[in-house]
Amino acid sequence: MNTKVNIAGVELKNPITVASGTFGSGMEYDEFVDLNILGAVTTKGVASVPWEGNKTPRIAEVYGGMLNAIGLQNPGIDTFIERDIPFLKTKDTKVIVNVCGKSVSDYVSVVERLSDCDIDLLEINVSCPNVKEGGIAYGQNPKSLYEITKEVKAKAKQPVIMKLSPNVTDITEMAKAAEAGGTDALSLINTLTGMKIDVKKRAFAIANKTAGLSGPALKPVAVRMVYQVANAVKLPIIGMGGCMCAEDALEFIMAGATAVAVGTANFNNPYATRDIIRGIEDYMTDNNIEDINELIGCVK
Repeated sequence: MNTKVNIAGVELKNPITVASGTFGSGMEYDEFVDLNILGAVTTKGVASVPWEGNKTPRIAEVYGGMLNAIGLQNPGIDTFIERDIPFLKTKDTKVIVNVCGKSVSDYVSVVERLSDCDIDLLEINVSCPNVKEGGIAYGQNPKSLYEITKEVKAKAKQPVIMKLSPNVTDITEMAKAAEAGGTDALSLINTLTGMKIDVKKRAFAIANKTAGLSGPALKPVAVRMVYQVANAVKLPIIGMGGCMCAEDALEFIMAGATAVAVGTANFNNPYATRDIIRGIEDYMTDNNIEDINELIGCVK
């Protein structure tokens, strides 16, 4: 049985990774999950300087998932290089580093710092607000997305994955802009913008007012967008958004994803990734599937 998949020339032992921001750099989960079984570990967003993140409260539970407005809190690239990469390199798994920034130069500076590091792929979080364009996210404007993709690709030594925001009218337009900019792969979807009001307090449940919706409520939207993008561009896709079990992961794969990232599920089941990997293997055995690649985009 072959569970290996290929993302932009990087071979993963299986199609399961974790969604950025839900797993740290794996240290928090090391006592629960054997990181060596994962196809890849995708890190929390890394910026050129430390970010404090948003004011609290910044997490709220909702039907079918959760809202978060953490604000990409992170210790910055210096600490990441000194602490996180050495830890990850003790594990037999691929390393995908998520990069965030508030300007093109922010992104490029992190990408350049990572150029000599022993990592496998770069995932660029274009849901960050573009401070020079009135705060609209890079991933919500095709021209901005094209430009940042082009700039990052010009400096990157590792293959680039652009992570697409679902908060757009036409996800395929964004995918095509990233493809034109030269990205090697895509990941989608990031969180949908949501809100919760505490009716007892008559106040917003989250200090930031709006927040990102993740969890199983997101999955039908995510599967639909992965399918649309898989049929609009010729790039490998990492699908994500509400993947809770092996069946969910297989939906993403059959819709056209080469790999699948598990996010919110990690919070209520630290063993979710292990269970999903085993579930995919059981499905392949039960259905006489010799190669996982036979299932990628098999539903048309």
